[in-house]
Amino acid sequence: MIKRSLFATRASAVALATLLATGTSPFITAAQAQDQAAAATTDEGEGAIVVTARRREERLVDVPIALSSFSGEQLARSGALDITDLAQAAPNVTLEPSRGTNSTLSAFIRGIGQQDPVSGFEQGVGIYLDDVYLNRPQAAVLDIYDVERIEVLRGPQGTLYGRNTIGGALKYVTKSLPDTPSLRVRATYGTYNQAEGVITASTPISDLIRVGGSLARLRRDGFGKNLTTGLDNYDKNIWAGRATVELGGNGQPVLVRFSGDYTRDKSNPRGGTRLIPGLLSGAPVLPNVFDTRGGLNDPRQDIEAGGFAINATAELSDAITLRSISAWRKDVSRTPIDFDALPASDVDVPGIYRNEQVSQEFQLLYDEGPLKGLVGAYYLGAKADTAFDVRLFTTVAGLAAFTQANVDTETWAVFANFSYDLTEQLSLELGGRYTSDERRASILRQNYLGGGSPVFGGAGVAFGAPSTNFTGRQLFRKFTPRASVSFKPSPDHNLYASYSQGFKGGGFDPRGVGVNAPDTNGDGVRSQDEIARFLSFRPEKVDSYELGYKGNLFDGGLYISLTGFYADYTDVQIPGSVACTVGNLPSFCGVVSNAGKARFKGFEAEGTARLGRDLLSSGDRLNLSGSFGYIDAEYRQYITLIAGQPTDVAAFRKVQNTPRLTWSGTLAYETPVGDGKVNIGTTVSYRSKTYQFEIPNPYIDQPGFALWDASAVYTAPGGRWSLGLYGRNLLDKKYKTSGYTFIAANATTGVPTLGANGLPIASLGREGTLTAFYGNPRQVFATATLQF
Repeated sequence: MIKRSLFATRASAVALATLLATGTSPFITAAQAQDQAAAATTDEGEGAIVVTARRREERLVDVPIALSSFSGEQLARSGALDITDLAQAAPNVTLEPSRGTNSTLSAFIRGIGQQDPVSGFEQGVGIYLDDVYLNRPQAAVLDIYDVERIEVLRGPQGTLYGRNTIGGALKYVTKSLPDTPSLRVRATYGTYNQAEGVITASTPISDLIRVGGSLARLRRDGFGKNLTTGLDNYDKNIWAGRATVELGGNGQPVLVRFSGDYTRDKSNPRGGTRLIPGLLSGAPVLPNVFDTRGGLNDPRQDIEAGGFAINATAELSDAITLRSISAWRKDVSRTPIDFDALPASDVDVPGIYRNEQVSQEFQLLYDEGPLKGLVGAYYLGAKADTAFDVRLFTTVAGLAAFTQANVDTETWAVFANFSYDLTEQLSLELGGRYTSDERRASILRQNYLGGGSPVFGGAGVAFGAPSTNFTGRQLFRKFTPRASVSFKPSPDHNLYASYSQGFKGGGFDPRGVGVNAPDTNGDGVRSQDEIARFLSFRPEKVDSYELGYKGNLFDGGLYISLTGFYADYTDVQIPGSVACTVGNLPSFCGVVSNAGKARFKGFEAEGTARLGRDLLSSGDRLNLSGSFGYIDAEYRQYITLIAGQPTDVAAFRKVQNTPRLTWSGTLAYETPVGDGKVNIGTTVSYRSKTYQFEIPNPYIDQPGFALWDASAVYTAPGGRWSLGLYGRNLLDKKYKTSGYTFIAANATTGVPTLGANGLPIASLGREGTLTAFYGNPRQVFATATLQF
């Protein structure tokens, strides 16, 4: 048996796969690692790749979980820029920047996620950076550099990863430091003046101490212009870095990894484009979907994020390993969001997000004979503070509703997960996690007349008593089990069935209006308890069932993964805001509820096939890889208030950000050129119709579309240098990823109400807020790398 802890791995995960398959040494150079990565994928099958989905190292083919794994080499060959690019290749996955931001992530897997980033709402997909959970979506659009691999786990992962992995988890794993001095330089230039550089260096100080780090400069001009402010729109302006110190390893029983990262994003605010003319100003729809007219530019957009982690592993014996993961993270996002996308302040929202977290996890791993698994404990203390104005300056006096929502979270959990080999072919896995999740909220909402709130430099004067002035606490406790059975007729084939449960924490609606709370006891006073019940919402839960097969066939010539799933989704949280009247003034109100029940069922397939070798020249190879996802997602119950009466409108609601079909296919050809090699690849990906919100909207919903990418990379002998040419979205497809809407609609069906001019009627502001944000247009760029 070969037993190595996660952080003791001194080479790439694929190198370990090669060790398992061939017995060769894992201590290799970076260039050798790249060559072995390609060999592992094509000669041993994709199932030979090592992943850590169950918090221990295993071959992909052995893991009874639906997951996609993308190696750093694979991502580099495809020209992937950040983690949102993974959604083109992973089935039933949506990853995109959240509406008017560049760096806040909206993530959905199998119909479950969250696109509202304000404090009080929890993510539905867990994001992990080197096993550290990122509690908030701000600054979670991680750029791809210095990456070992990225794993996308589909389905609830509540036992091993905890709350808020109800849809799945995304694991970003950075490279470990090599045992010899290394230097790698990457430079990129492309359309829209894309100019990027990444320098990665490391060196051993002694046999037991290694230091290293990366510095990245990532910039690009905008795809369009803000015609009011003159700023580039959809630009990129990022400085980022990582630093690592490793102590131990190299055959020693203890390895301690100190790591820190920092990102400064000073890109311009991302403005949407209007889909209808201005209803008051008559401003026409712009011909370029990447242009905007939004006049709000205060506060200046500025995002800072960083953290520090200590990952320690101690091999107490051949069978027992102790692991500790300690982390602190902090981020601040200052951003102006111009909902109406016009120079006037019709619906403008300046905002500030501040998040800080401290976490500690302990794991005790056991691996001896037929029994493998772990027990662990986890703690998270986090603060999420959000402040924003909603400015409606086209009213007579100009109205601003200021909201300050401070939400603190304290979570602890204990968990265990073990698998036992009943025979050489049959394995049983059982696990469970008990979580205590406490939420404390302090929410203030105050109206200002004559300008914005002083918090954002406005000259408004406080008007009336606060419509919300609330402090409350809620405690949620939940046990989430997991069970699976695996049958392996041979080491390269795995048939499995599993059941898993996940939950997403409840909380308080930070945009709710406390004065609207019902006086349930009729005493004429709205108590804090009555307001708490009105503003709060319960956790949501999913029960998921899977049947799957993974296999390496034809001596590694074909790897295939097939999964069928069924999920019951209950107490579904539907956050949102609508136009309303508060104190006889036009405003907006939060409308968050546990709307009801949903059912998901579907099928996923992933595979890699070697189509041929030595076709045009000796040593060449042709591979085909692809993925397919189908999901039938529907609400079984969706309760909302219509004319004060609870009404089930499930027949008129859709599951957001969840296309019924997703598929991709990549044809890759590699051939020797002299002592070097050339890799040529082309990818086509498709997503069927996507609903941006639960209420269908013919203006912002995106019909089905396909994207075409291609790349050609030459790698010199020994991997010392490479030169690649990449094209993304080569057909320049314009497609909507998200949007904002405040228009009148039928309360039951959601069909927009049209005025005499044939245009929608504004429900908030006077211009009619109906704006969209678009995915990246055609990009062509070249990348050169040099490594020693």
